[in-house]
Formats: sequence, structure tokens, C-alpha cells
Amino acid sequence: MGLLVVALGAALVLAPLLWMLSTSLKAEGMVMLIPPQWIPDPIRWRNYFDAFEFMNGITVYRNTITVTAVSMVGQLLASTLVAFGFSRVQAPGRDKLFILVLAGLMLPYQVTLIPQFSLFRKMGWVDTLLPLVVPAFAGGPFFIFLVRQFFLSIPLEMDDAARIDGCGYFGIYWRIILPLSRPVLGVVAIQTFMNQWNDFMRPLIFLHSSRNYTVALALRSFTADYGMTPWHLLMAASLTALVPCIVLFFMAQRYFIQGIVVTGMKG
Repeated sequence: MGLLVVALGAALVLAPLLWMLSTSLKAEGMVMLIPPQWIPDPIRWRNYFDAFEFMNGITVYRNTITVTAVSMVGQLLASTLVAFGFSRVQAPGRDKLFILVLAGLMLPYQVTLIPQFSLFRKMGWVDTLLPLVVPAFAGGPFFIFLVRQFFLSIPLEMDDAARIDGCGYFGIYWRIILPLSRPVLGVVAIQTFMNQWNDFMRPLIFLHSSRNYTVALALRSFTADYGMTPWHLLMAASLTALVPCIVLFFMAQRYFIQGIVVTGMKG
């Protein structure tokens, strides 16, 4: 009985994905047929090439990969450095500063978009990829909190042993803490990838030229540039954009699950 319930749940979850796949392989006139046709006849693989060409796929994916990769590096570097200070360095006012960082969790990022736009416009960064990647090097409150909680679960005796061997704070951070923190680093990397790859709001505000478009903005062009939405091409492009997220999750799900389980054991 339990297996049947799980199978039905999986079928419900996968049904939209299967419909996307089916629609992406249909001819334009077969998309709205009633009753719907699940198995396309004939199968049109050409739709994927047409969608890729229409959205200027080479430029769009290059921009998205650049933004995502640089943001992952920046988020990992900034979050771990700040979390290391909050978890391993004794300094006056440390806990008060950490509370101030946590207060950032209560501030929706949409609220900061207008001040950021004004700042980046004065700096001449609007319509470049810089507004999408530079903020990652300041870290994020949620990721700082997540990494700090994990760092607190690592015994302080390891720091003392490293100091006896001559390590300073950076040596402890680089040689001791980071190698033991792969699960939480995997969580930060995966979530940063998902956030940046699927982000639509910030590219919409900061990017104006098609040469700087990311995948999310390019998908919108299917409805903006056609008089009638070509659903077969839109589904082909959407499915192509979805594949990296699915592949990444299945490749790194062990780190993701382990990081969620271990993080927060010590407060």
C-alpha cells in the first residue's frame, strides 16, 4: 500500500515534466489538440535546435554559467570567512554583530533592489553582469548562519592543536575547518547555483541588452517577441534550462542531505 501511494505521488510530481517533454517534441499545430496527445507523432527533435537558435543559446548560456559560477565562488568565500569569524574568533561585540546579520533574514531582497539599482547606475554597472555577481562576495545572511552553525559543531580542540603546530587563524580556516565542512559547502554551492540559474527579477532590472541576457530572461522572449506563444519551442527551451538543475541535484544530493542533517546540531 505504501509503495502504491509513493508511486502515485511520483506520477503526480512527474506529470508536468512529462507533459513538457511531450509538448517540446510536437509540431506547432498539435500542441492544443483535444484530447491531448501524450506521444507526439511525428517526433520533432528540430524544436530544440530552433529554440536554441531563437534564444541565442550560446550567448545566453555563457552569461548564465558565468554569473552562476562566479556567484558560487563569491558566496562560498564570503560566507565561510564571515562564519569562521563568528564561530571561532573571540572578539568584543561578536554576538551583537551576528544578531545584526540575522536581522538581514527579515529583509526581503526585493526591498533592496531599488537602492541597489541607484547605486549600480551611479557606478556604471547597469546592463553588465557585475550587479549579478559582485553582491555574492558580500555573503548572504542565511548562508552565513548555516555555515556558522556547522562550524560550531567542529570541536575547538582542533583549533588548539593547530595553533600548537604553528597555524594562525587563516591556517586553521584553510587547513582544518574547510576540509571538514564539505557537507555544508555543498549545501551553499547547490542553493547558490539554483538561485542564480533560475533568477529572473534581478536580471530583469539590471540587464537591458540581449547580449547580456541570462536563461530566465531569454525564456521570456518567447512570449514577448511572438504574436502567439510557440509553446512547443518554449517547452523545449524550458526543458533544456531545467536539465542542469536536475543533474546537479542528483550528482550532489548526498552532500545536500548530509549538510541539512548535520547543520544546526550545535547552537
